[in-house]
Amino acid sequence: MMPVFIHRHSRIRNILVTLMLCACTCITRAEPEYTTTAPAAPNALEDDIQALKQEVIALNRELFILEEELLYPASTQLAVFLSLDVGKYFTLDSVQLKLDDKVVTSYLYTERELQALQRGGVQRLYMGNLKTGEHELVAIYTGKGPNGRDYRRGASHTLVKRLGPGFVELKIVDNSGSEQPDFSIKEWE
Repeated sequence: MMPVFIHRHSRIRNILVTLMLCACTCITRAEPEYTTTAPAAPNALEDDIQALKQEVIALNRELFILEEELLYPASTQLAVFLSLDVGKYFTLDSVQLKLDDKVVTSYLYTERELQALQRGGVQRLYMGNLKTGEHELVAIYTGKGPNGRDYRRGASHTLVKRLGPGFVELKIVDNSGSEQPDFSIKEWE
């Protein structure tokens, strides 16, 4: 099955390069052509260039999808997402994600990204391949806790990876009862 993807991947790349060369040739032609037929309308050439650009964009999109399928096959795929419902008891600065005691990603948040997460956004924090079986997932959060104090907290979860894609959510929620943030890790089926 893999050779089919590789063959298709290289064919699409070749088509993409050919189309881009054709578009560049049309745009950078140094001398006007002298023919006995009527010259092409400037609008027709612009329309052809726009059509080529649209085809290149469509091929690039398909190439990206094929590349994702090659790099992250569905049978071994693991995606980790982050969501939060905080603001009063915790302000997130950064997250570090470890999988089986190996750091797989670290992320430092900007003010704008935090605002998007606080409005209900979800961030794909990590995407990678993982063998089936048990794995330990650890998330380490840093930020400002209650009363503006520096806060560093970790959450861990034993992840059971099965055949097929796996999805995990890291969730940070304000807990009014304890006046502290709660950090949870949830596997999605």
